[in-house]
Amino acid sequence: MSRCPSPSHATVDLSAIVHNLGLVRERAGHRDVLFAVKADAYGHGAVAVAREVQATGAADWLAVATVAEGQELVEAGVTLPILKLSPADPWDLDAAVTAGLRLTVLDGPTVDQAEDAAARCGGHARVHIGVDSGMGRIGLPPEQLGEVVAAVDRSAHLELEGVFTHLPISDVPAGREFTIAQIDRFLGAVADVQADRGPIPQVHMANSGAILGHELSGTTMVRAGIVGYGYDPDPAGPNSQQLDLRPALSWTSHISFLKTVEAGTTIGYGRTWTASRRSLIATVPVGYADGYPRLLSNRGQVLIRGHRHPVAGRVCMDQIMVDLGPAPDDGACEFSVDDEVVLIGSQGDQTITADDLAESTGTISYEITCDISKRVDRRWAGSSL
Repeated sequence: MSRCPSPSHATVDLSAIVHNLGLVRERAGHRDVLFAVKADAYGHGAVAVAREVQATGAADWLAVATVAEGQELVEAGVTLPILKLSPADPWDLDAAVTAGLRLTVLDGPTVDQAEDAAARCGGHARVHIGVDSGMGRIGLPPEQLGEVVAAVDRSAHLELEGVFTHLPISDVPAGREFTIAQIDRFLGAVADVQADRGPIPQVHMANSGAILGHELSGTTMVRAGIVGYGYDPDPAGPNSQQLDLRPALSWTSHISFLKTVEAGTTIGYGRTWTASRRSLIATVPVGYADGYPRLLSNRGQVLIRGHRHPVAGRVCMDQIMVDLGPAPDDGACEFSVDDEVVLIGSQGDQTITADDLAESTGTISYEITCDISKRVDRRWAGSSL
């Protein structure tokens, strides 16, 4: 039995991702570009995105958060090196090694676990050592880097391929002093180790914020995340207006029902919206189960026939209601069931971005695109394949 299409769909312009990564390459110079495709490529579809990036040479590496994410890419024929950005759980290590994923290690126990898994799988594993220079999430203190490097170098089945850190406020202009201190601390530890044992192939720290706003000297690779999908991690920052970033994802639905309500009529759960005049209300079959945030109740906007219209009432699990304005007295109506409704994207000369939804809900563009659920069909355009 064929599956019916979703009442809303997200279209991903793969050529926009390639374009954005081209801007990253310009800033990276001679350095490799790693592209984060974790969380289903931030909601854009990891397999389709990874295949396009590989086919176009837009990135040299990929990164995932879980072993299963890496396995999915390998099984789909992706051959770019894939780094798992945190240590694999012990019970997943054999699968990670078998899939050829690059492993993250942090200390003696994680080195030993990776070594044992590589030995069991009859081969070797390439590893990257995570350093905590100020993020406070994972990683070893910089002063302990030398001893963990030595442990990897002693291992019979491990190869040290990289060392990295993460910068928590590289996208915040006011945090520039902290980030510079972080970078100096990290690169100082790396320099001490390399003076003793020779170069480490991949030294990386620059996430999207650092790629756009910090010095990259001393590194051999950058890690692009949200910037590859067309968004500046600091949309109000000084770089935003200077970059030709192209948001890759648009999200559309349609009007499923039209009704006229009289002044004083309430709409939706909790009766939080009341018509101030005789009004035309559209129902749209998308809700918080699709990833349209409930926090957009009575504050979100959508595009219909080239104009912005406000969400009326609470966002439901599966539907929203939209105020189309005063109902015409003569019964004539410019709107129709099946009219396109743009949730993210452009219509006419109007545009709504993930940044707009994020600003209205007190979050970030990353969360908006990641939260678009599997119930929403993905379609891909602009592919070179």
